[in-house]
Order: sequence, then structure tokens, then C-alpha cells
Amino acid sequence: MKRTLIACALATTASLSGGQALAADAKNVIFFLGDGMGPVTVTSARIYGGEKAGLTIPETNKLAMEQLGRSARIRTYSEDAMTTDSAPGMAGYITGSKSKNEVISMTPETNPNAPDGTAYQTGGNSTCPTNNGAPVDTLLEIMKARGYGTGVVSTTRITHATPATTYSHVCNRNAENTIAAQMVPGGIGYNAKLGADGLDVVLGGGRRHFLPNTSGGNRNDARNLVTEMQTAGYQYVSSGTELAAVNTASTDKLLGLFTSSDMSYELDRVKNSANEPSLADMTQKAIEVLSRNETGYFLLVEGGRIDHALHGTNAKRALEDTLAFDAAIKKATEMVDLDDTLIVVTADHDHVMAFNGYSKIGNPMLGLLHSYQGGDTPALDADSKPFTTLVFGNGGGPRDAVRADLSTVDTTADDYLQEVGVKLGSPGSETHGSGDVMMFAGGAGSSRIKGTLNNIDVFAKLKAALGL
Repeated sequence: MKRTLIACALATTASLSGGQALAADAKNVIFFLGDGMGPVTVTSARIYGGEKAGLTIPETNKLAMEQLGRSARIRTYSEDAMTTDSAPGMAGYITGSKSKNEVISMTPETNPNAPDGTAYQTGGNSTCPTNNGAPVDTLLEIMKARGYGTGVVSTTRITHATPATTYSHVCNRNAENTIAAQMVPGGIGYNAKLGADGLDVVLGGGRRHFLPNTSGGNRNDARNLVTEMQTAGYQYVSSGTELAAVNTASTDKLLGLFTSSDMSYELDRVKNSANEPSLADMTQKAIEVLSRNETGYFLLVEGGRIDHALHGTNAKRALEDTLAFDAAIKKATEMVDLDDTLIVVTADHDHVMAFNGYSKIGNPMLGLLHSYQGGDTPALDADSKPFTTLVFGNGGGPRDAVRADLSTVDTTADDYLQEVGVKLGSPGSETHGSGDVMMFAGGAGSSRIKGTLNNIDVFAKLKAALGL
């Protein structure tokens, strides 16, 4: 009798942990992706946020993402590179499959370039051979086929690598005209895996890939994809003011393209009073529209310009965008019921920004480094020159044969570029890093997020949380 009871208990536990019930059963998934948001970016943004909030000890600050309750460490390597780019970095999460750098949601053997190195794209249009790999289903497509709502939000071009992996399949990420066409229900090149009606919410930059070159866009096929999507039932908005005016209670399909290319860095959006919505604004509107679907929804929210500022070795803009990303997370947690919604926050890859030296408590994150042993006197290098708290391992920032004297430089200025160890050339040339990234999770099914995981392992955990 005792053996029978134990067997029944084990069978029940196995059934529950397989993804159908237990404490999971998420109805909705909101996947937040801070592009390039490695551990140093998270930590420095936390302290910088504490400074801005006026905390006596800024190091005690807590970000919204850090209060979600669960965490894991994520390995990010791609099919062919120790250091991934954004395409396979995000595709690993959303497809459960490794892919080569530059490839958007295709099988591992897919190549982004011809044998002679020529990219399989010309002028934003795909030239992928038909025998070059095959599409891999994304979680968004799987959920769409089951009646869930779907949305994609980004501060980059909506056709950029990270958002594109959720709804597109192409062998080279730079074929952004082709990627845009895959989004238009019923149009030429449409991705049929998105069903008859396509994505429900699309908000971000990248208008140029939706407009013909005769109307200021990048398309050379004369198609106006904005008009085509409006014909397909989308309400279209192009400014922050227009988005704020959208009545989400009566909106089923929403398309917002707010800039020709990427949206503004948060620092510049605020400073210049740009008529662009914040990432939190876009997140709020997306949730309001998607929540109308009784089955549930999947929403990707990308803080994409964190990555761009890091490439430029401009720590201030990277940290401001990270705080704006965190504000979007806070907005989501305030809006949803975590009993039926799983929130996941992570990055697709690391960068080579690093903490430098022994900063004292409360040392300005963007300022010169003052040692915990040195009082108010800046720490000095071997040539008796001060240095900053944050530096980069490589990039296009300052690196002269003889270091400049920073004692009279405002290192907190908006446009200040941190010093680099290895000079790589032009601004924006700083590289991704190979380090593991962090994952935070809260809500329904979040108990599955723990330990050290390969990025492709997360896909199955999301499916299990949804009971798929």
C-alpha cells in the first residue's frame, strides 16, 4: 500500500512539473531584453540610480528588475562564436536553438554570408539562397498559432536584430527591408507563421524600412508598408503625442513607428523634449492592448539603445537608457497580475565595460575615482594622473600613447567617452563581451528560472510555464 502511494505521488509530481499546472500556468509572458546589459551595466546603473535619487549610500539602491524574486546566470555563446551578436543572442531564448552570428531565427547550419564573405543581403534586401538552412519556430509564433496576443516593443528599429528574431526568419540580420515585409499580413514576403492577422502591437523606430525611397524611406520596391498595415487593420501612430491619445479599450491592432531609424537615447529624448514616447509609455500601451486577449499574450520589450551607447563607450547614455528600461519593468509590474503573468528580464550578451580600481562608497559613478583609502584626493595612475571609475576593454574612445590628464575634464558630461584599453578605431567600435549575463524573473512559473543556464534552455522553461 505504501509503495503504491509513493508511486502515485511521484507520477503526480512528474505530471505537474512537466508544465501543465503546479504553481506556474502563466497566461502571459513579458520578456524584457536589455540589449548588451551585462552585469557591470546592471550594477553601475543601480548605483547611478541611487545617486540620482539622492541616497546617502547609492550602493544600497535596488532596481525594479532586482526585486522580481528569482534569478539565474545565462551563457550566451552562439553556434559559431564565443562572443555572440544580438541575433543569435535573442534567438536562443525565443527558439531554443543555437544559430550563427548575424542569423535571424534559422537552423544552426544557416550561413549569413557566401563562401567568399559577401553578405546575403543587398541594400537591406535578402539574397539568402533557398538551400541555406530553414526557419525555426519562435515562441511568439507558437503562441500566435494558439490564439494568444503578440507584441514587440523596442527603442531601436523594430526591424533590428533583437525584435526581428521574434517574428522573422532571414539568414542575414541586415536585410531589414525583407524583415519589415515579413510583418505585413497578406503582403508579399509575409511570414505566414504569424497567422492571418499578424502581430497585434508593434512599437519602435525604423520607419525607413517601411517606406519607399521616393518617400524618404529605404525601400526600392515602391511599397509603402505603413499604408499596407493600415489597410490590414492597424491603427498607426508616429509620435509620443499620438500614442498617448490612443484609446486602447477599442484598439485591436497598433503600429507605432516614431523615428526613421533608432529612437533617441533617453538622455536626449528628455533633454531635447523629443516627441517620442518613453519605453515605459510604449510598454504601458502594449499591455493595455494585449490584455484584451482573453487567452493571454506574449510581449517583447527591448531596451535596445543600451547596447548602442556601450558600443560608443558613452557610459552616461548607457546608464540613462538602463534606468529607462528599468522604469518600463516597474510599469509592467504595477499593471499586471503576477499570479498569471511571468516577467523575465535579461540581456542577449555582455560588453567590455569594467569597474576600475577601489572606489570609495558613494564615489560618483561617472566621475574620477576616489579610493576608499584616499579621502577626497583622486586616485592616481603610475604617471600621477587621475582616472575614471568606469573604463572599457576596447573601443573607439580615448587611448593616446600618453594618457590625458583628466583632472580638468568633466567626465560626467553627456558626451564624455570613457577611456579604452585597446584602441579599435572609429567611435562605436567597442565590442560585445563573452561573459555570462544575468536573468531576473517574477510571477507565474518564475521558479523555473534558477542556476546557470544556456540561453537556449530558457525557451523550454517559458513553454513549460505557459503549459505548452
